[in-house]
Amino acid sequence: MAQDSPLTPRVRGTLDRVQRGWDMLRHRGPGQIQFWFIALLIGTAAGTAAVVFRVAIEWLQNLLYGVEDPNLLASFAADLPWIWVVAIPAIGGAVVGGIVHFATPDGRIRSVADVIEGAALNDGRVEKKAGIASALCSWITLSTGGSSGREGPVVHIASMISSWTANLIRADGITGRDLLGCGVAAAVSASFNAPIAGALFALEVILRHFALHAFAPIVVASAAGTVINRLAFGDVTEFRLPGTTTVEFYLELPAFLILGLVCGLVAVATMRAIFLADDAANAVQARMGLPHFLRPAVAGVLLGLIAVQFPHIIGVGYETTSLALTGSLGVGTAILFVVVKVVAVSITLGGRMGGGVFSPSLMIGALTGLAFGLLATGLFPNQSGSHTLYALAGMGAVAAAVLGAPISTTLIVFELTGDWQTGLAVMVSVSMSTALASRLVDRSFFLSQIERRNVHLAAGPQAYLLCMFRVRSLMRKPTDLGAADTEVCLEMIEKGVSVNETATLETALPRFEESGVAFLPVVRRSAETGALELQGALFHVDALKAYNRALAATAEEEHS
Repeated sequence: MAQDSPLTPRVRGTLDRVQRGWDMLRHRGPGQIQFWFIALLIGTAAGTAAVVFRVAIEWLQNLLYGVEDPNLLASFAADLPWIWVVAIPAIGGAVVGGIVHFATPDGRIRSVADVIEGAALNDGRVEKKAGIASALCSWITLSTGGSSGREGPVVHIASMISSWTANLIRADGITGRDLLGCGVAAAVSASFNAPIAGALFALEVILRHFALHAFAPIVVASAAGTVINRLAFGDVTEFRLPGTTTVEFYLELPAFLILGLVCGLVAVATMRAIFLADDAANAVQARMGLPHFLRPAVAGVLLGLIAVQFPHIIGVGYETTSLALTGSLGVGTAILFVVVKVVAVSITLGGRMGGGVFSPSLMIGALTGLAFGLLATGLFPNQSGSHTLYALAGMGAVAAAVLGAPISTTLIVFELTGDWQTGLAVMVSVSMSTALASRLVDRSFFLSQIERRNVHLAAGPQAYLLCMFRVRSLMRKPTDLGAADTEVCLEMIEKGVSVNETATLETALPRFEESGVAFLPVVRRSAETGALELQGALFHVDALKAYNRALAATAEEEHS
């Protein structure tokens, strides 16, 4: 009999250690130092993607509009021939329509809402093919005059990078979600040069918990994204504020409370206008039988017509935001710009052109705050500070209410402006706006988008976990041990007491409550005869056990 080589035990031992390490990485990665290196790589890749996306937008804008400084696009477009101002977004919309029509099954651009849904329901994974098409559409939209933001597309691009990594290492749900958070944090920090806000945005908005196991790798990735941004653009802030922005003692704080309420209402109006535009476009498209590719093209024409008179709606709008933060606009102009910008954003997103809502909400908030500040300082000049401080607070308040992210948005405002002396005013306004807006919509723009798809993430895991379990995966087949009596099941089907095999526990559990039975027959409609065919039975106790296990696993993840 041949004897094993002396090296065999060592080889086996090495292979065992490698296997244990691989299993640890897949299932307990966030608690291991090795995982942080993966977070660093994801952060570097996501940060690079964010920078490349930004540079690509600037390059195409320069090619189409001929503007060298993208921050002055609105001023430059004001001097272009009107036909060119209309034609560029119209052509861009037509190209986007073609991409959406052939590359997405539903003609819908993927965004931050899909990332949140992927984190909650798909183990931290997002769609790849539709995601790539959406990124391309958003690039074209933002380069050709679409009135939206670049941060949403960047977040989805980063999510695709993290999803690819999670699939590569076959990560489980917890690790996959933490990888997703790493990608998002790096993308946000690279977009705004805001490492603190990037990390908190991933925790607050995407993962929607602050578990310690996720914190370290997400911070590592966020720092990597910031380094990439600073290597490309330098350590500079997006906006510079003039003069002093101090609050005049405590007498001025009630004004910021009121500003927060006003900004909350403006944020709600913005969100509802976008949803109204989407519903109206859906109705017109269905009634006229229009294909998907015409919808963005029509939206592009409408945007171009608006931009002839109001070129400030073109692109992300940082030029107009800077004008508001420096107090360079009057009350009437600021209010008018708010209304027009809301209309333009609604047309862009309702027209399925692509882009995000963060930059538009910053612009709308800064304009709202400026208008409020000019009125407040005019009425009470002796008790008021600078009206530009109101613009800063308004910028944070509207953005926080739209995103449903008061913590990270407050920090983004500070890191965008480099002004940390105004914390009390911004925090007061942000708290009031988010408190009001969250009661008038489903917590945020993103969660409201998901709710419109009949997925109840805003209600918490006790609601959305029910959608994750299909009846057919939990039922007992007629041949299984402890199966329900076939004759009893057939009698119940005759009485209309049954559940379809494709249904989820969201449908099944209320039927248990209504009928008071111990099990429900599981049926499938025959394709040939149309009759209901018995497939098995779903027992109430089996459904509750699966639901309780999922709740326990979610609670463990969020508190570990």
